[in-house]
Amino acid sequence: MKAQIIETVEQYDKIIIHRHVRPDPDALGSQGGLAYLLKERYPTKNIYVVGDEEPSLTFILEMDDVKEEDYNGALIIICDTANVERISDERYTLGEKIIKIDHHPNEDPYGDIIWVDTTASSVSEMIYELFEEWHVQKGMEMTVNAARCLFAGIVGDTGRFRYPNTTERTFRYASELIKQPFLPTELYEPLERKSLQDARLEGYILNNFKFLENGVGVVNLTQSILQEYGVTPSDASRLVNTFANVEGLKAWVFFVEEPDLLIRVRLRSKGPTINGLAQKFNGGGHPLAAGASIHSWEEAEVILAGLQEICQNY
Repeated sequence: MKAQIIETVEQYDKIIIHRHVRPDPDALGSQGGLAYLLKERYPTKNIYVVGDEEPSLTFILEMDDVKEEDYNGALIIICDTANVERISDERYTLGEKIIKIDHHPNEDPYGDIIWVDTTASSVSEMIYELFEEWHVQKGMEMTVNAARCLFAGIVGDTGRFRYPNTTERTFRYASELIKQPFLPTELYEPLERKSLQDARLEGYILNNFKFLENGVGVVNLTQSILQEYGVTPSDASRLVNTFANVEGLKAWVFFVEEPDLLIRVRLRSKGPTINGLAQKFNGGGHPLAAGASIHSWEEAEVILAGLQEICQNY
């Protein structure tokens, strides 16, 4: 599959790289890492990165201004996006061919070429693996910017190498990446930085989350609460692990209300498999980290009941 991706990339002069909406460090890290590698190896090709900006993560990567006509005859590569509903910038359909590179379960096998590896800690890890193949086949060289992006993505999706998805190859790839002249500490600080509003909302969450039977935790963050603390839904969603270390906790859910009455669902687990529950609500993700979107607090109660049942049977 990696050889097929390399061969396909070499056939196109325009390559536009997408990722999922509301990007996290791995979405941006894999997108940017791949873009920088391609720009170095193929300086005559037009390589673009597109998607909604996340102001708190522009230190990893900023998006390009891409016009609709740029999609004519372009190769589209979509990183870290399990299903088409979550692809940022719907113009990806205007390209000529689509490559999907992802580490979530392949529930929505879109694209002409699909490379999915659910054993990878992150798509950034997969891009490094792709680089190794490219290096052997075509002499591709690592760059500082590419290494910085990929390292940020790996750090983000492994919780700084603390999550169970961290493997021997994760450490090996990370050790190769930090041979480039960038300082990992310059990534850690902005990745963990909190505004005063975030810190105060974190205090609210710790004081108000509910610890239910069967080891389930839940917090409801309504629009009125977010407005009171002056934070956005994206800011609030990043606090999903605020009470993750509470003793006896098996799984937990954040319900974060958007201004348009949409409610984001953030599911996390220490063991019970939760992505099946997310899939029932047009979501998905990993066995221990998943998400969905719903349109009422009644649906939230159904999800919470489902999570309690999962933990009870675990």
